Amino acid sequence: MARRVPTFAAIEPQFSAYVGDIVYATMTTVDAKGRPRARVLIPVWEVVDGRPLGWLATYRTPVKAAHLAGNPHTTFSYWTPRQNAVSVDAVAEWVAAPGTRRHVWDLYAKGSPPGAGYDLGGFWKGPDDPEFHVLRLVPWRVQVIRGADLHSLIWRDESAP
Repeated sequence: MARRVPTFAAIEPQFSAYVGDIVYATMTTVDAKGRPRARVLIPVWEVVDGRPLGWLATYRTPVKAAHLAGNPHTTFSYWTPRQNAVSVDAVAEWVAAPGTRRHVWDLYAKGSPPGAGYDLGGFWKGPDDPEFHVLRLVPWRVQVIRGADLHSLIWRDESAP
């Protein structure tokens, strides 16, 4: 059974624990005809003003760029064989500001939440590398599911359209 919670703080500990344990998320976007495309990536997350905010260090591939240009809505799905799961429905936007790129680089280095993240230096030369791109992920719905009993909690940004 799913239960809605009024604030992200009500699920933040469980969200952080599951994301930090699972690490890899399946990101789904859709093309101009509404056909889904999934890829496995590692986003990082922080809490700003009581709300979750995600970041994805990524290559700006033609498919991903085209999908997000046509429809910026995306879903990130985390799952573990213990049946713990997290689903994040978000709006994605490309961000090129140097300060943001540095911030995201640092979040990946420290792990945000702890356990999630990695050394981006294995893929890019640094936050100024022209191949290093950043997506800001603004969640409008987050669900955490405890595998032991399928207890589900849902936070939703009530101001989101």
